[in-house]
Amino acid sequence: MTFKQIISDNLMNGFSGADITVAEIVTTLGITFLIAMYLFFVYRLITKNAFYSKEYNIAMVAMAIVTAGIILAMQSSLVISLGMVGALSIVRFRTAIKEPIDLLFLFWSIGTGIICGAGLYKVAIVLAVCVTIAIAILKYIPETKTGHMMFVGYHEDISTEDISGAVSRFGKILTIRSVNVTATGTNAVFEVRVSDAAGMVNAVKSLSGVDTVSLVAHDGEFRG
Repeated sequence: MTFKQIISDNLMNGFSGADITVAEIVTTLGITFLIAMYLFFVYRLITKNAFYSKEYNIAMVAMAIVTAGIILAMQSSLVISLGMVGALSIVRFRTAIKEPIDLLFLFWSIGTGIICGAGLYKVAIVLAVCVTIAIAILKYIPETKTGHMMFVGYHEDISTEDISGAVSRFGKILTIRSVNVTATGTNAVFEVRVSDAAGMVNAVKSLSGVDTVSLVAHDGEFRG
């Protein structure tokens, strides 16, 4: 037997789809569904205080099942496997995913489908437990100071240094985003990081010459 024949035989032996029974298919898709439903409830719990999309959550469950079915089909034939690779390579998802946590759950859903489709159910279960623990630990670590955008309207008899002095008792100003001077006064936007938002707002508002103070929570990451 030549080296080429050995490689060919080993390659073809890797596709054992003819031995896949209906019971095995149902078992694979059923276990995938159960783990995907676990993802469904974890995602709903994690995003309960944010903008929750039930349609996106349902899509993740369906995506895990479809991915598992694709993996099962790819095991049946080399021709189907190559065809799947070619077909999936031209697929483009145009829906932008804005939240990093959504991207994590999407990748988790696809990974669950791939792992279950390969028959590695224990790996999928352990992965689900580990990812859940990691998310719980990292997400609920308390932050000592949170980031905000502060909008201040004031007159000419007060300066940004005076505002910085009031803020310094509760945190610090990371940067001044913009300053807009008009005939009636000045409007400035500050990027701040504080531990007591209400106390800071009251301190800035109590300054002579300050007309308005607005504080908006910032969901990005502050450095500095």
